Amino acid sequence: MTTPVCTSASEAATPAGLSLPNVTYPSFTSYMRARQPVLLRTARSLTANPSDAEDLLQTALTKTYVAWERIEDHRALDGYVRRALLNTRTSQWRKRKVDEFACEELPEPEPRPGHDNDPAEQQALHDAMWRAILRLPARQRAMVVLRYYEDLSEVQTAEVLGVSVGTVKSAVSRALGKLREDAELGLVR
Repeated sequence: MTTPVCTSASEAATPAGLSLPNVTYPSFTSYMRARQPVLLRTARSLTANPSDAEDLLQTALTKTYVAWERIEDHRALDGYVRRALLNTRTSQWRKRKVDEFACEELPEPEPRPGHDNDPAEQQALHDAMWRAILRLPARQRAMVVLRYYEDLSEVQTAEVLGVSVGTVKSAVSRALGKLREDAELGLVR
């Protein structure tokens, strides 16, 4: 999918012919650096192509940057950016154009040495992992998802679930042990 992406926040925020003063927000920079991996995973769940996910995140972060002064509660930034991701993706989907053309040879990316790039095998591993996670007890499953999919620290996970840090450490350790011993994951690896 090809969608134009803003090259700067001032282009996105101002009509043609107007300009904004050059303003930087150190708090935005630190927020973006800290949360970019988590937000990129969210963007990847909204698109089929990793490059489109990066463009989608860039656009959502640009919109967030433009609105930075208007955002009152900076504790809710993840929700704001996720909503911007979803709204931007919906807008792209509504005005998408067909940019696929028939050709005689399919373009295949060159495989990187040492990496298994077979999408079918990656999807099989992904599906097997989620089935294994769903077999975990609810409490362990919640802790594994918060720690490794939402990328929260042990302290943050403990706060969200209302338990001690030691409980998080021991439950996650037991959950990872169960995942290592899962028969279905052993077959896919």
